Amino acid sequence: MRENNLLPIAGDQPQIYEDPLDLMDEIDRLKEKKDATILAHYYVDGEIQDIADYSGDSLQLARDAANVTTSTIVFAGVHFMAETAKMLNPDKTVLLPDLEAGCSLSESCPADRLAAYQKELREQGRDFVTVAYINTSAAVKSLCDWIVTSGNAREVVEERVPKDKEILFVPDQHLGRYLVEVTGREMILWPGACMVHEVFSLQDLLRAKRKNPESIVVSHPECPQNILEVSDYVGGTESMRKYVASISEPKTILVATEANMIHPLEAAAPQHEFVPVPGIMTETGETCACNRCPHMARNTLQKVRDCLKYGRPEILWQPYFDKAKEVVVRSLLQ
Repeated sequence: MRENNLLPIAGDQPQIYEDPLDLMDEIDRLKEKKDATILAHYYVDGEIQDIADYSGDSLQLARDAANVTTSTIVFAGVHFMAETAKMLNPDKTVLLPDLEAGCSLSESCPADRLAAYQKELREQGRDFVTVAYINTSAAVKSLCDWIVTSGNAREVVEERVPKDKEILFVPDQHLGRYLVEVTGREMILWPGACMVHEVFSLQDLLRAKRKNPESIVVSHPECPQNILEVSDYVGGTESMRKYVASISEPKTILVATEANMIHPLEAAAPQHEFVPVPGIMTETGETCACNRCPHMARNTLQKVRDCLKYGRPEILWQPYFDKAKEVVVRSLLQ
């Protein structure tokens, strides 16, 4: 795991300030000139979501990527997401604003270690299938039987994974533990975790709840079990967005996921006040978002503009993409 992994960095070098509105206008011009479509994950800055053609969670963006008609895709997200877009569009140019935009979950499960562990389990006579959270590299996906997102994991485990097989679930132990609870399926859990979701403080959450006794707590299943146990609603980002939109009465909603998720939540349900957890609530009612993914933060308007302008960094086709694509299509697009 990288040092200072919770610093809200945008890249290795400081960028010269440019007016965001000018950058947005330039990006719009370049999109047309370069025949490009921009996809943005809910965890990147709101201003990038605003200029994207599609924004959403990993499941929705995979489906959007499969339907892009332009010759170029810019994926404002992290590396494994751009890999998925490339494997679904082998003849298109897929750009990632910063190649260093990785993922702690993906990094926790290298393909060689997974292959070695699978071999060990088979030598023990274990009859299992490997189910991988989408937050994994394409090389890991090529070793798996099913790929899931937080939005469809329960459905896939309950309806598509054979009941007579053990499940090796990689790499998120917290999402795996949640799935064990809601599906009743026993799983062999890989010991990985999202560095952003794992640092949520139960004490801070309970203090925020005490200050807002009528508030609702929504959390992502990547959070540790102690956070999920005190949550009113647990779901992936798209499910979370639909849930808050379904509540008509204005509420204070405590949100335990990456802080930029507040942007699409406010757009979907402006009647509510959203407080990131953990958050420091001042006397004026302002809050500080303490959990930003440093990898998502590497995406900036400047980098989106530059990758459109210069056509790099580009995600290149790899030999294992064919097998990974087969699993992704079967799992997410059929």
